Amino acid sequence: MKITIEVADRVDKALARCFPDAGRRQLAALFEDGAVRVNGKRVKKGDRVAIGDTVELTREPVSGEALRPAPDPDVPLDILVERSELVVVAKPAGVPSQPLRAGELGTIANAIAFRFPECVAIGDDLRDGGLVHRLDIGTSGVLVVARTLETYHALREAFGAGRVSKHYLAITDGHPVARECDVALVQRGKRVAVDLAEGLAAYTEIAIERTSPDHALVRCIAQTGRMHQVRAHLAHVGAPITGDTLYGGAPLHGLDGFFLHAASIALPLGADTLVVEAPLPARFTGALTACALT
Repeated sequence: MKITIEVADRVDKALARCFPDAGRRQLAALFEDGAVRVNGKRVKKGDRVAIGDTVELTREPVSGEALRPAPDPDVPLDILVERSELVVVAKPAGVPSQPLRAGELGTIANAIAFRFPECVAIGDDLRDGGLVHRLDIGTSGVLVVARTLETYHALREAFGAGRVSKHYLAITDGHPVARECDVALVQRGKRVAVDLAEGLAAYTEIAIERTSPDHALVRCIAQTGRMHQVRAHLAHVGAPITGDTLYGGAPLHGLDGFFLHAASIALPLGADTLVVEAPLPARFTGALTACALT
């Protein structure tokens, strides 16, 4: 597919105008996969285009109903809470929260679509499938899904207003040098960076629970919900998450991935507060032993 540019701009913004229903993450995936070329040359999403430039896509973004999560019975669900208005699950590390592309399977949203089909039509993004927030693919722990549109909007508003308390446990290389971090963050490619001028406000409380000579078990309370917030903030205070090579963490011998667990969440539900905890998975407790933190 070829598009002729009529307004000079960043190429990702130009594509967003052409495909308003595609969503930011799907368009970002096109650039990451090398599916976008300008005048025959591969480009990054921040590159600029001029009037008359030709943008060529090796595949066209999918929009509309095709983006909704398809039911997948093969993804197991560890259900922590099941109520008429919501369900809370424990997401394993290595499983995506939701699909990026039409027809993609193997995510929590696909499993929810099979078990709770009413969730498929719930969300501002067609891929939400009722999910009111997301966890990185490498992060385990508490994930909340709305079963009604009213609950979805109420919880999304609560997240946006900072009225949801999220506790994370992380194994870090070294020990944090601060007990809080409030540096602003901005997404740049597959990671986020500290940017005091253009970044979005982010705040994380940090408490050390255990230490060994080379590692620490750290509890983080995230008052905001920026992409990779806990990962970037811990790296900024000198203690990247063990195994998180994207932010400077060293791999842990014999264990794949990084060690960040969404341990608990406190949700406002009307006049009440629902607190849900997710037990530590076996891979995390194994890493604690390997890091002499038991």
